[in-house]
Amino acid sequence: MNAHPPTLEAEPARSEPEGFYVEALARGLSVIRCFDEAHERLTISEVARLTGLSRATARRSLLTLSALGYVATDGKQFWLTPRILSLGHAYLSSTPLPRLLQPVLEEVSAELHESCSASILDGGEIVYIARAATRRVISVGLGVGSRLPAYCTSMGRVLLAALEPEALEAYLAQTPLRPLTPHTLTDPARLRQELERVRRQGYALVDQELELGLRSVAVPVRNARGRVLAAMNVGVQAGRVSREELMERVLPVLRQAADSLVPLLGV
Repeated sequence: MNAHPPTLEAEPARSEPEGFYVEALARGLSVIRCFDEAHERLTISEVARLTGLSRATARRSLLTLSALGYVATDGKQFWLTPRILSLGHAYLSSTPLPRLLQPVLEEVSAELHESCSASILDGGEIVYIARAATRRVISVGLGVGSRLPAYCTSMGRVLLAALEPEALEAYLAQTPLRPLTPHTLTDPARLRQELERVRRQGYALVDQELELGLRSVAVPVRNARGRVLAAMNVGVQAGRVSREELMERVLPVLRQAADSLVPLLGV
């Protein structure tokens, strides 16, 4: 479930020779990505508009996905079927990271009585790969597969701070820093400074920049070589947990949990 309106990304740079790039596959994936919480059912024309494809191409893609069982239709509108979940499950079942993180997140959540999550960076967004929730602290429900902007989230800042300088500059050049609340940091120079501070101190605290009333702190999840593989955070209601309590009670538990994962994540 997406927590914000879809922004379909431009095609990634092609590193393979042109003959290895399958346009039909790329178009089919763009059709799948245009469905979300705000677009549960779409007509062919709407899919064409959201993806930038011609109506004929959108129709062929939808009918192919329908024949494969990933999309259903009533003849006018189309929607995703539960079979689409098998695509996400393929990632979760093929990488050990979510399986290793989940019990640790549950331990943190049980100790703090707060929601604890883990994510990775995908383009300009974070993607949740594991989560242990106790109560909803954000207006939109979050779960595995949910995506949020990286620049205004604690986990996103931890992951952005771990990027190589050229990768970070490319991110800042391509990403509009939209003010989601009056507190959102939208100046690129100030964001660079904040990310440098996150890199030095080893954690990120974000106070109501994603959503009013939401406060969170995140730490990096590293392997034995120090490479950042993911980020994990605890999110709280700002009216219930102060910044000071977040730093004094929550951050040490998060850090200890992240340290416990290092021997399990290899090199």
